[in-house]
Formats: sequence, structure tokens, C-alpha cells
Amino acid sequence: MRRYFVCIAIGNLLWEIAHFPLYALWSTGTLAKQVFAIAHCTAGDLVIALCALALGLLAAGDTRWPVAGFARVAFLAVIAGVGYTIFSEWLNVEVRKSWAYSPAMPIVPFLGVGLTPLLQWVLVPIAAFLFVRRANSGFPR
Repeated sequence: MRRYFVCIAIGNLLWEIAHFPLYALWSTGTLAKQVFAIAHCTAGDLVIALCALALGLLAAGDTRWPVAGFARVAFLAVIAGVGYTIFSEWLNVEVRKSWAYSPAMPIVPFLGVGLTPLLQWVLVPIAAFLFVRRANSGFPR
């Protein structure tokens, strides 16, 4: 789990930095506000990842995890992360107006949320799970 959370932390920090120009704060905020936003969002990503993993473990894990049931737990954790992201992006962009997308943010049709946050919660957790799986020889291949 430590390897997973180190990968999740690094992956999400890098992702937050990379897609930050797709948010309005990139052009409107001070450097201090931008740094705070990236740190705040990365910390939130860690909480989301912890909750998503816990949900996956509760739903599909067993006492032999991660040796057994690794893929089921990983799949459910990714689904939980994506589901929460859809809700959170909608709530914070459309309802609360806590943040805004820049015009450059690609929007997912029918969902009305940014593409890069969704990709973040598909690609970063999968990469972290794959890294952990390969780094531990006891895991199934």
C-alpha cells in the first residue's frame, strides 16, 4: 500500500501541474494561489485514492489481498475514483463554482465535465496499481 500511495501522490502531483493550464486560475490567480491550488488538489487526490481503495477492498478484497483479488480491487478503485471525479467536477464547476475551466479544457459530451480530470482518475491509479504489481514478485502477473 505504501508503494501505491507514493505512486498515487507523485502521479497526481505531476498530473495536477500538467493540466493546471486548463483551469481558469492558471491565467487569473497569483502564484501563491496557484501553488496552493495544486497542493490542495493533490492532497484531495490522495484522500480520493484512499477512499476508492478502501471501497474496492471492502467490496472485493479478501484476507489474501493483494496477492489474491488484485485486479478486482484495482478495477473497483478506479471506478470509484472516476465516479467521484464526475460528481466533484460537476458540483464544483457547475453548482458551487469553486473553480472554472479555461476555454482550452476539453469537455466530455453528456457529462459536461473536463476530460483531463477523468483521464487522471483512469490513468494515474492504473499506472500506480501496475507499478505495485510489477514491483512485488508475489503478485499474480
